[in-house]
Formats: sequence, structure tokens, C-alpha cells
Amino acid sequence: MRRAACLLLTGALLSACGLTSGSPMVDDVVPGSIGRGEPLKGADLTVTSKEFTEQLILGAIMGIAFEAAGAEVLDRTGIQGSIGAREAVKSGDADGMYEYTGTAWITYLGNSEPIDDPREQWEAVRDADLRNGLTWLEPSALNNTYALAMNQDNLKKYGTKTLSDVAELADTDPGGVTLCVESEFANRADGLPGMEKEYGMSIPAGSITQMDTGIIYTQAAKGSCTFGEVFTTDGRIKSMNLVVMKDDRKFFPNYNAAPEINSETLKKYPAIAEVLAPVTAKLDNTVAQELNAKVDVDGEDPHEVALDWMKQEGFVREG
Repeated sequence: MRRAACLLLTGALLSACGLTSGSPMVDDVVPGSIGRGEPLKGADLTVTSKEFTEQLILGAIMGIAFEAAGAEVLDRTGIQGSIGAREAVKSGDADGMYEYTGTAWITYLGNSEPIDDPREQWEAVRDADLRNGLTWLEPSALNNTYALAMNQDNLKKYGTKTLSDVAELADTDPGGVTLCVESEFANRADGLPGMEKEYGMSIPAGSITQMDTGIIYTQAAKGSCTFGEVFTTDGRIKSMNLVVMKDDRKFFPNYNAAPEINSETLKKYPAIAEVLAPVTAKLDNTVAQELNAKVDVDGEDPHEVALDWMKQEGFVREG
């Protein structure tokens, strides 16, 4: 959710962010527990997402839900960066996406301090974004936020369970704390610098290695770095048997996924809210880890993973 974005959004550059691409969704689905009576029949809806695994899955989930409810759906998922996908919904080039509350509050709305309570964070984003022509529907329990994780051997060796424990270890045994992080995390106020300040950590630059996201999980699993920066819904946490350190001071913002819908679209098709509500309510970190792992670990297609889950949960049935 926190990815480098297309910085300029003039008409000429919208295509560079991927907004001109798209193809019809043609899943052979009919209503299951959602979409009964096809309340979206006759609607032409466009769904979008950012380009990383979880977003591709969530975008497909939204589109499949709309299909089951009778809509014709254009798939414009996989837009590079955060801003491009949001702008598509804001401008009406797309009708909806799953977005994260913390991203909206900090990155888009310009706030420096997150709100500790997840519900209050969502409410603040919902209220603020109405003036931008965006309506946030009820949030999920899925919270894709930052964390530090270590392998089982290092857990046995150092016994850290919380970020406060990591801070204490950095003080008592500086050589025991080595970090593998993304460059963005290394420089964001809600990333490493802020975490060090909040927890009173002082980690030498020589103990911090910057690398791509996927490599971080591998290196943490090998123990090449004691702690790796991870995202809490990533399927590789479970598949690589990593242990996540508890953010006991609640420093990292809440990044709960919720449907972000173009307000004009929602006025025209208010049934969107009731179609998506049961699906969103089922999403949590366990579900996200399992679905993400099917793509990132098992190599499955994100759309097929989404479709299988929607059928498995009984939200839709084969046509």
C-alpha cells in the first residue's frame, strides 16, 4: 500500500500510471450470499487497485462481487503506485477500490499523526474524504501495517517479542540488532526513523541494509539480518515461519482495508454498499496472509485466488 506513486497526474501522464488499460471481467458467476436479485444489473462499473499482490486480489474480489450482482465490470487493477489508483476513483475513471485508512490519512490527507483507534481512524478518513468526492464504506479487520519479524532461531537466541524488547536489545547488545528494510521504510516518518524515536532505539547505519521487499523475507528467514521489515498481511510470514514483533506502543498507523467508492457512483448505485459489506467483513489478516501466500509462495494467479475464495465463502456461485 505504501509504494512509490506516479507523481504527476496530468491527462498525458494518466496513461503512464496505467489508467488507459483494462479488460472486461468475464467470470461465470451468479449470486450466492451476495448480489441476490442482481441489484447492480445494468451498471457498468470499473474497479482498480495498486500493483502489489494483496491489492490485485482485493481488486478482483470487488469486481467479482459486482459481477455477481449483475454489473458489467471493467478490470483496471494493477496501477503502479498509490496515487494513480486513488485519482482514478476520485476522477470517475474508476468507480471503486480497496484502500487503506492509514495511507489515506497520512499520504493523501497530509496528517502527520495517525489515530490509534482503528475505528476512529476510519471515521476520520471517511469524513475528510467526502469533500474529495470519495465515500469510504465500512472497514475490514485486515490491517496491512509495518512490522519487524525474525526467524525461529533468532527468537530462541534473543527472546524478543515486542519492539520495546528490540530497543532494549539494541542497547544491551548492539551487535544483535541488524535490520533488513526497504529504502522507503528507512526514510519515512512512519517507518524506521519514527520507530527509533518512539522506542528510543539507536541503530547504527552499518547495521541497516536496504533491499527489495521480497529479499527481506528471505534474508530474515535465513537469519542474515536479525530483523526484517515486513507487512503484517504478507503470506511469506506464515510460509517462512517468521515471528512478528508486537508494536506494544502502537507506533505504526492502522492500515485497515476498506472500499473507497466514487461518491457519484454510489449515489447512482447505492446497492454497492450492501453487496460489498459481507465480503469486507470477512477480510482479516489471517485471510489476507493465506490468499497472498497462494500468489507469492505458490505462484497462483491473483484473480483466480480471489475467485476461488469468493466461491469457497459462498459469496458467489458458478453460473
